[in-house]
Amino acid sequence: MVKRGLQLLYAVLILHVLWALGAWLVDRPILPTPWAVYMYFPHLLNMDLWWNIYFSLYRLALSLVFATLIGVPLGIMSVRLPKFGALFEPLVYFTYPIPKIALLPVIMLLAGLGNASKIITITLIIVFQIIIGVRDAVKQISPTMYQVLDVLAANRWQTFVNVTGPASLAGFFSALKIALGTAIATLFFTEMYGTQYGMGYYIMDQWNRLDYLAMFGGIIVISVVSFLLFLTISGLERYCLRWQNK
Repeated sequence: MVKRGLQLLYAVLILHVLWALGAWLVDRPILPTPWAVYMYFPHLLNMDLWWNIYFSLYRLALSLVFATLIGVPLGIMSVRLPKFGALFEPLVYFTYPIPKIALLPVIMLLAGLGNASKIITITLIIVFQIIIGVRDAVKQISPTMYQVLDVLAANRWQTFVNVTGPASLAGFFSALKIALGTAIATLFFTEMYGTQYGMGYYIMDQWNRLDYLAMFGGIIVISVVSFLLFLTISGLERYCLRWQNK
C-alpha cells in the first residue's frame, strides 16, 4: 500500500513538473502554472461548481448503471445461449467500431437537449465494452465446471450463482474501469452542447470567458473525481473478487 502511494505521488509530481515546464516555455495566460491555478482554487469552491459536479456525476452514474443492466445479461447470454450468440456477436462486431458520438445530434433531436440525450449517448458508447468484457470472461470458464454442476443436478440459477456469475465479475470490473474513462470523456463532450450544467459546460464556459485559471481548475476537479471513482470501482472489485485469493 505504501509503495503504491509513493508511486502515485511520483506520478503526480512528474505531471506537475511537466505542466510547470510547459507553462514556462509557452509563457502565455492560456497555460497558467500549477501554483497559479491552486492559488486561485479558493475562488472556485462555490455552489456553482458543486452543482456542475453534481449534474455530471448524476449523468455518469445513470449511464454506468444502464450500461451494466444491459451489458452484463447480453454478455452472458451471448455465451450461454449459442443460438443467440451466433446472431448477436456479429451485430456487436459490426456496430462497436462505429463512432457513436457522431449520433449525438440525432439523439438530441429524438430525446431532447436534457439529461436523456447525454445518458443515452454515453450508455451506447460504453455498453459494448461491458458486453465484450463479460462475454470474454464467461468464455474462459472451463466446460468441466458446467459438467460437474450437471452431474449434481444444479438448475440454471444455481449454475449462475456458483459459476457463471462469479466468473463474469472479473471481466465486468475490468471492462467497467475502462468504460469509466470512456464515459467521462464522452460526458465532457456531450455537456458542451445544449446544457447549462455539468463540468464539460463549466470548463467550456470558462474558456469562452478567457478565465484560464478557472478552466484548469475545472480540469483538475474532473481528474480528482475520476481518480476517486476509479479507486471506488477498484475497491468494489477487490471486495467482490476476494474469493479469488482463497
